[in-house]
Amino acid sequence: MDGEVPGPHSGAMESFETLVRAEFAPRTTYLNTASTGLLPARTLVAMRDAAESAAAGQPLDMFADVEASRSAFARLLGVPASRVAAGASVATFSGLVAASLPAGAEVLTAEGDFSSLVNPLYTRGDLKVRSVPLERIAESVGPDTALVAVSSVQSADGRIADLAALRDAARAHGARTLVDASQSNGWLPLAADDFDYVAAVAYKWTLCPRGVAFLVVPEDLGGLTPLFAGWASGEHPWDSCYGPVEELAHSARRFDESPALFSYTGARHSLALIEELGVDAVHAHDTALADRFREGVGSLGHEVVPAPGSAIVSVPGLGHRQGDVSRAGVQVSDRAGNLRAAFHLYNTAADVDRLLDVLAG
Repeated sequence: MDGEVPGPHSGAMESFETLVRAEFAPRTTYLNTASTGLLPARTLVAMRDAAESAAAGQPLDMFADVEASRSAFARLLGVPASRVAAGASVATFSGLVAASLPAGAEVLTAEGDFSSLVNPLYTRGDLKVRSVPLERIAESVGPDTALVAVSSVQSADGRIADLAALRDAARAHGARTLVDASQSNGWLPLAADDFDYVAAVAYKWTLCPRGVAFLVVPEDLGGLTPLFAGWASGEHPWDSCYGPVEELAHSARRFDESPALFSYTGARHSLALIEELGVDAVHAHDTALADRFREGVGSLGHEVVPAPGSAIVSVPGLGHRQGDVSRAGVQVSDRAGNLRAAFHLYNTAADVDRLLDVLAG
């Protein structure tokens, strides 16, 4: 395919590309960020330095890295850091929200949504969990709905939830909302203030190591009970190491898990890179590549799952090609029989064309 991917003006594009080239040098055509993002060079260096310091008996202050990561994530979602809890998984945070609901409460989810979000709601055992097609989730909110839990972007096929309609429907019926932004945070702008809770793992589109996840809660902390609170959840952690924690953190930090410090040491640098590039610029870059692939795979006679504006493209019936595509040096996923390609900031038009060439062969 000829032509350049549209994007910011030339000066901004050159700066974007220069920064990306300094951080990434993949040895494959990597189109699998929806599974795991690549680590930037700065992140790898920071984690290596921290590990070497720990091995030498001179550990760094990695708790400062946790706070820097918390603040960076908060800025990306436009909320104060005091409303952000730090942990390791969406499942833990979903379970925390699930535990806050009364027995018999109705919970609305999207059919086929990611298990880490929805399974904790089912394992409560005494909630009325109802699943509907993603396209009907807003219209399905009713007066008995206590919570709506949905991913902003579907992992399996890249469909984007109509979050504005969901927000309005939930507010009209007094339902709380839990949005899993794991597949959108870093490339798709999201106003966290529109929802009660926003959870996300950070090892995908925000390019952090595994073991980093966040939860945004309301200003009033959302009626959550800090079920997993340990010493790190105290208002004064180093005075909370023994016996019951006498004073829990006054902020969302009371919901923290004891952090995976080396992961957070890397995370602060990955999140800083996303901030430097800008989510809007990343969005323009990623979606232009996805659109290029949609057009190209259509010319090969294949239909894609309709997901306009998404950085994830899924092609039904081609999941079985994942093995030979991988052997050709192109990394994609097989999800529910679909070939899933995810386009991110380190990808280029040449990467798109390489995948198209392999599929045409």
